[in-house]
Amino acid sequence: MRYAVRLVVLLLAGGLFASAQQRPDVFLITIDTLRADHVQCYGYKRVQTPALNRLARDGFRFSQAFTPSPITNSSHVTILTGLLPSHHGVTDFVVPLDASHVTLATLLRQAGYHTAAFIGAAVLDSDTLAPGLDHGFDYYDNFPRRPRTNARFGRLERRGMDVVERAERWLDGHPGGRHFVWIHLYDPHDPYEPPKPYSQIYRDHLYDGEIAYADSALAQFLRYLDKRDWYRPALIVAVGDHGEALGEHGEDTHGIFLYDPTIHVPLIMKLPGSGGMSSTAKSGAVDAQVRTTDILPTILDVLGMRVPRGLDGTSVKAAFAGGGIDSRPAFGESDYPLRFGWAPLRSLRLDNSKLIEAPRPEFYNLKSDPGEVNNMYEPWNKTVQEFRSRMAELRVPTANAGNDAGVSDSTRAELRALGYLGPEGTTNAPAPLLLPDPKDKIQEANLLHKALLASDNGDTGRARGELEKVLTIDPNSVIALRQLGELESGAGENEKAAGHLKRARELSPHDPLIAQLQGQALAELGDLPAAREALESSIHMLPGQFEARRLLAEVDLKLGDTKSAVDQLESALMLQPGNAAVQLALAKAFVADKNFSDAVQQLQQLSKDEPKNAEIYELLARAYEGLGKKEMAQSAAARAAALRRKQ
Repeated sequence: MRYAVRLVVLLLAGGLFASAQQRPDVFLITIDTLRADHVQCYGYKRVQTPALNRLARDGFRFSQAFTPSPITNSSHVTILTGLLPSHHGVTDFVVPLDASHVTLATLLRQAGYHTAAFIGAAVLDSDTLAPGLDHGFDYYDNFPRRPRTNARFGRLERRGMDVVERAERWLDGHPGGRHFVWIHLYDPHDPYEPPKPYSQIYRDHLYDGEIAYADSALAQFLRYLDKRDWYRPALIVAVGDHGEALGEHGEDTHGIFLYDPTIHVPLIMKLPGSGGMSSTAKSGAVDAQVRTTDILPTILDVLGMRVPRGLDGTSVKAAFAGGGIDSRPAFGESDYPLRFGWAPLRSLRLDNSKLIEAPRPEFYNLKSDPGEVNNMYEPWNKTVQEFRSRMAELRVPTANAGNDAGVSDSTRAELRALGYLGPEGTTNAPAPLLLPDPKDKIQEANLLHKALLASDNGDTGRARGELEKVLTIDPNSVIALRQLGELESGAGENEKAAGHLKRARELSPHDPLIAQLQGQALAELGDLPAAREALESSIHMLPGQFEARRLLAEVDLKLGDTKSAVDQLESALMLQPGNAAVQLALAKAFVADKNFSDAVQQLQQLSKDEPKNAEIYELLARAYEGLGKKEMAQSAAARAAALRRKQ
């Protein structure tokens, strides 16, 4: 009997499962913006993280785990594919994950698992900001396209408890078979707004309060697994997607730099059979350097599944047997600076040394200088040359951040509301290292980030102030000029808006959004010929713009060019076929062009969709009158009058 028990234990620990039915459930927990040195089981004393502590006691805690990217989309795709960002291609927001890259969800679903994902922020929504991230999932819990509230929570974020409860409801509805469930807790991401009592307990350290709250949501999920007797048999992986700078090296949050505060993450793996009084699997700490690219191959290895070739990560399962593993080279990539027109960054971390490739390169001895403050870079240094050779083996062309033709206005708005620069403001510079070094621009990045969040919160005064500070540092900041133009336009200050946007367009003549915004401001000022020129230029640069075509149609109608207006509106409807406002505008254009037959056809359909819209019947009366159908015109006019009286 004892031999049989030991055999089962060895099979579990070795991952030698014959079928999906014998394999354990797999739960992947990613906690956004979680730096390793702010977790209790990593030695931090200011925060309580009992759930992560429990997983660390029952499993293996990797003290030196690193992500290749400080951006949420890129880092999560790396976790789910085992590839570096430059290899899976998702080096920025809105960039689709190509179906040729197999995800962990796809592999496990092929092995018979039920697969589901529950995300805590719209930044991972597979319909908008993270296309393709749902590959392999039977269910992917995206955000609603029409949220019921304009509040941040529900529109852009979900509290950790909400995410966990959604996962639990799905599991309740799918109790049979084996499960792979990915839960994404976004709470530690800024702005730091933990709910009570965490906002009170950690009022002087709100980032830590968000971590404590996220841990409480994880604890809730672990209790749920306990009740279902699913905890001990499961393979559970908890990992931060990236960290948070918290002002170190001048960076307030994350996304730009590749210093350890934003790439050193907690990684904990609880093996099947561990946890509780009858625990059978080992646990412990692993100090060798590992990467988040190693997560996918390790999970497959533990499950006894074939690991695909060509991955950038390798399994760390040998560490679970107590044999130890060698430290692996940790590569880092940051293309987000390209959004600002600044140079991208690359890094390599190994053997207590770190090289950061930038216009002004950096090299650190991490043993004597863990804070990365004493730059020892010398191009003739032997280690620097070795690191450069290793980086060259993986180097691929920098991603073109300028291809944003398919990005909708609402998607841009979501990204900016989350505090990230949208797809506008990009560069196609052929030599990125000739661009400004992000080290020289980090203060601007911080101010722009604050302005985006203030604008989303409706605090236009603060947003304006932050942008004006940017312009005192760099009067030629295209991003600040454009955002100021948008703010002034929204406030009805169109003359100021047009001035800012004129300057922005002079500096960046190939940016279609700037041209569109300038055209809108000029139209409001009544300078219709100049507005038409700006809007036509915008559409020429980026034809798939709904808003620019709608605005140009309005300008064309005011200028009396009904034929051009009709062309623009029909093109707009090809982009958004069900847009009622554009359909009504097209009917107005038909009437203005005396094309009464097409106007009637358009308006009759609209009246079915919006039977209480008086303006539709007023236009219908004019169209019928133009066709000489007096009785029908009178009936439509009477209907319009009756609707007006009810308003």
